[in-house]
This record gives sequence, C-alpha cells and structure tokens, in this order.
Amino acid sequence: MAYGLDLRQKVINYIENGGRVTKVAQVFGIGRASIYRWLERKELAATKVKY
Repeated sequence: MAYGLDLRQKVINYIENGGRVTKVAQVFGIGRASIYRWLERKELAATKVKY
C-alpha cells in the first residue's frame, strides 16, 4: 500500500517527539516495518516504482 508524504511526515514527527513505533502503528493503521523503513531513509521523498 502506498502512503502519502504528509502521512509519513506525521508519523515521523510523532516518533521524533517521543512517540513509540508500536503506538503510532496502531493509531494510523500502518505496519511497524514500514515505519522503520521510513525512519532509515535519508530523505522523505516519493518512492519510484520500477516495472
């Protein structure tokens, strides 16, 4: 599933301000693995899909 940049930014801001990954995953209905991938990225930009 594709998530918008605004949602990704909200999730990252929540975690950077002391929120827990498990809690934000439940609140926004996002998998924890997706959140950890977003946190590892240097730049929060749209992902290009290769066909």
